[in-house]
Amino acid sequence: MISVYKLKPAFQRLLTPLMRGLRSMGVTPNHLSFAAILLSGFMGYALWMSSTADWYLLLVPLGLLLRMALNAMDGMMATQFDMKTTWGEILNEFGDMISDILILLPMFALPGIEWWMAVIFTLLALLNESAGILAKAISGIRRYDGPMGKSDRALFVSLIALTYYFYPEVSSFVQYILMVVTILILISTSIRLKKSVS
Repeated sequence: MISVYKLKPAFQRLLTPLMRGLRSMGVTPNHLSFAAILLSGFMGYALWMSSTADWYLLLVPLGLLLRMALNAMDGMMATQFDMKTTWGEILNEFGDMISDILILLPMFALPGIEWWMAVIFTLLALLNESAGILAKAISGIRRYDGPMGKSDRALFVSLIALTYYFYPEVSSFVQYILMVVTILILISTSIRLKKSVS
């Protein structure tokens, strides 16, 4: 299934020098995980504030790209420098869920997106990540299958932010876009659960 997640190895290679530089300065994987959560809070704030100043929307794609980099580097650092811990894994998984809540719920501040749409989108994103974690508990392998996994959702939110900035008229049909994304998340969740027992 097509997913941005398949680009992760190439993305990690690009980030390797930066990751090693950060480690040489004493940065730990948990520092990166906390930074990703804080950054997600800022992006949620930017989405919320976009209702009064649309230039905040331009910060969202940049923030999501940085969040993806932080999420990639914390795992790389933990693996390459033998820094894996149970607490670190818990922080990584719950940090991703907290980040999703901080980023996705404020989407209802965008014209055309009702509060209940943002709530459903957020809950399905959490369900999707929970399915990936459950798969690890069952089969020992954490599932990241798309469509609309974490990386795909980051790309989607980035594109929505840019579209609202350059083409505000998207608000008149954004609910249909969210319906399609909702279906894709459900497909992703189904794939993860199916592969966990296959």
